[in-house]
Amino acid sequence: MTFKEASQSYEEWLSRHTVLLKDDLVLKHKLFSDSSFIFFRATFYRWIQLWQEFCPELNVMPTVLAVGDLHLENFGTWRDREGRLIWGINDFDEAYPLPFTHDLLRLCVSTYLAIDEHGLKISYKDACTAIVKGYYEGLTKGGKPFVLEEGNSFLRKIAITKLKEPSKFWDKLKELDDISKIISKDIIKNILYSLPPEVIEYRISHRVSGLGSLGHQRYIVMGNWHGGYIGREAKAIIPSACAWANGMKTVKHVYYAEIIAKAIRCPDPYLQLKDNWLLRRKSPSCSRIELIDFPKKRDEKKLLYAMGFETANIHLGSSLPQIKKVLAVLNELPMDFLHPYAMKMQKQVKRDWKESIKG
Repeated sequence: MTFKEASQSYEEWLSRHTVLLKDDLVLKHKLFSDSSFIFFRATFYRWIQLWQEFCPELNVMPTVLAVGDLHLENFGTWRDREGRLIWGINDFDEAYPLPFTHDLLRLCVSTYLAIDEHGLKISYKDACTAIVKGYYEGLTKGGKPFVLEEGNSFLRKIAITKLKEPSKFWDKLKELDDISKIISKDIIKNILYSLPPEVIEYRISHRVSGLGSLGHQRYIVMGNWHGGYIGREAKAIIPSACAWANGMKTVKHVYYAEIIAKAIRCPDPYLQLKDNWLLRRKSPSCSRIELIDFPKKRDEKKLLYAMGFETANIHLGSSLPQIKKVLAVLNELPMDFLHPYAMKMQKQVKRDWKESIKG
């Protein structure tokens, strides 16, 4: 199956499970041409096909409840119920039972692409080693959430860029068109569900955001509460593309709630699933951290180690027997064992990206 055929097949499959926004899909395909890193982020459905085809040895590794669409920009911050700033993986749209090697390899490949296109100053092998080492030590230590208060100062410096100018965050949201008068009443009901009842002057907007989920319904509500703005995001819940790749015609089960409930994690008290919607708080301190937000002075190894460790935090939500099997495998392998597979997949991703540009 070519990339074009895969895209057509996946979007047809997805349309049977959710409402697709055609204009956003057109934009998504246009964004492909910007870089292989963007292409990689936007086409998890294609990745899972390539993974199954080109990494058969990794496909037979012990299975865990995996993130699925893991990459360098799938990390962000939120506030726990005590108001502490937390860092970690913040998107589980594609969560699915997969070999533990899947998430690690995808994180490695996204890093390799970022080394080529975004100036990460670390070698491929060192990056791979840092990720796997962080993951291994995360498992052996039983995991630990990343609270950005007393410790983890290097992560706090990365996250703090989002906190400096909160007015810019709200100004950007206010620029979006207010569609509260034309949007479905059922959608409004779900969106307003998580807001305090005293909110006034609220407005609802369609938000064009993300890459992998671009084309899905996503809305932002912001309003005034006790003298300042508060916001919520509502995103349509969809089945993982893994189900499509496995030939499942219709899917009802989504693993989002299960994976965040079982992981080693400081919960986001505003993250909840209601009906077919994922609801979460939107604020300058509750958002994804992109590569452009990274400070110029940073320790690449330390950051990638933390990402590997956080991946372990998520996988530790799987059963203890499975984790023991994972550790037994890792004990027999060098920390850079994924490097040749990451090189292979990186080349295949770039090959598909060039094909997508040609149309």
